Amino acid sequence: MKGRRVFILRLDHRPKRDKRATTHLFLAARALGADGGFYSGEKDEKIQKSVEKVTEAWGGDFKVSYVTDWKRKIMEWKAEGGEVVHLTMYGLPLQHVIGRIRSIQGDLLVVVGGPKVSGSVYKLADWNVSVTSQPHSEISALALFLHELFEGRELSISFKDARIIIVPQKRGKKVLRLDLQGRE
Repeated sequence: MKGRRVFILRLDHRPKRDKRATTHLFLAARALGADGGFYSGEKDEKIQKSVEKVTEAWGGDFKVSYVTDWKRKIMEWKAEGGEVVHLTMYGLPLQHVIGRIRSIQGDLLVVVGGPKVSGSVYKLADWNVSVTSQPHSEISALALFLHELFEGRELSISFKDARIIIVPQKRGKKVLRLDLQGRE
């Protein structure tokens, strides 16, 4: 499924208000095929530790890093040949642009807002994309965007270094807990 890398940039995190939303955003990103994430706003090491703990148990190498200057991060991303997709309800409809976004060869930085998003984000982004033109969460927008980007292949991701694996069941729960050698 991988070729290009996909990273998420969460703007203006506020620990008291956004703790769960930002953590859930990164957990959704990890589960749905993104390679890593960045966040700006207030530094909150609890987010980084929560995501790290999940990744350690469930597999993969998804990491979250804090950036002090989101604008510089976007400009560096673009200078290194990557493209920037900003998820906003004011952008072009996802279904109209996803084919062109899929054809991008370089890495993608998917920007999701927090509180009021600066007009600079709209200008810096290569793509301003709306999942719908209705109010909804950045988590749902990101999940739908990644699903469309990866054309559903992300639903079958398996992490080789996982220590916890869910075995799908019609009823009940079956959870495998593996040691470091991959044995139950």
